[in-house]
Amino acid sequence: MEMDKIEVGEIFTISDDEDQEQEVEVLGVLTIEGTEYVAVGFVEDIHQETEEEIDIFFLKVDEENELSAIESDEEFEKVSVAFEEILDEEE
Repeated sequence: MEMDKIEVGEIFTISDDEDQEQEVEVLGVLTIEGTEYVAVGFVEDIHQETEEEIDIFFLKVDEENELSAIESDEEFEKVSVAFEEILDEEE
């Protein structure tokens, strides 16, 4: 069964290392070499009307459409560069 594709603007609840639940909103979706990645930010950061940069996290979408952490620095670097290129084009 195919789960729906993750869309920009969707909100997920994720648990951090201390099992604190955090709501994150999808800011971007990108497929690199056949793997889907999402850029997310904390909902409360996104909706605060501040000029501060929001922290953006990258997560990998696995076969079950579950979000998982990016394990390697190389993979993280590849994903962050690709997302930066997209964001630069949109400005």
